[in-house]
Amino acid sequence: MRIITGLARGCKLKTPKGRETRPTADRIKESLFNILGGAVSDTLVLDIFAGTGNLGLEALSRGAAQAVFVDQSLESVQLIKDNAMHTRLAAKAEIMKSDVFAALQRLERSGREFSLVFCDPPYNKELCQRALRFLDRAALLTDGALLIVEHAREDVLPNDWESLELVRNQTYGATTQISIFRRIRAALKEAKK
Repeated sequence: MRIITGLARGCKLKTPKGRETRPTADRIKESLFNILGGAVSDTLVLDIFAGTGNLGLEALSRGAAQAVFVDQSLESVQLIKDNAMHTRLAAKAEIMKSDVFAALQRLERSGREFSLVFCDPPYNKELCQRALRFLDRAALLTDGALLIVEHAREDVLPNDWESLELVRNQTYGATTQISIFRRIRAALKEAKK
């Protein structure tokens, strides 16, 4: 696993031992970032269920302004730190060791907003559905923000959104799908006041 292009092009990333973390394959990552194109430049990135930091670090390498990485695993947090240092992108990386949903609540309460979100939870645990429901209603996404969800091919995602629209869905191999959503209107911040 490596950074494909940009400032840290070619840097190899550390990966976990065992099967607890399932990093996005380079060929899927390359396809995804080809789809995103220039939409990555100068964005504020949120990488939840970040694992190795693979997706957020690729975004930073390609010109994202800053990235927040969230994972509850101590091993994953250490991998993200090591990978951020190795790629020389650590100055633009904020790493949170936390339950993802607790972190999302803290980030929302602090008024943070993101224009690009990567969500790559463990498969078949209903976590992508839960994250989508939260992000649909949260004030964490800017208008027009992109939300990239990597999920199992057999996952059924909700389709009754308040503020998201599915703009693309791509299947990779026998197990993986990437769904790309766009924030089509701001979360109802006024209702939360």
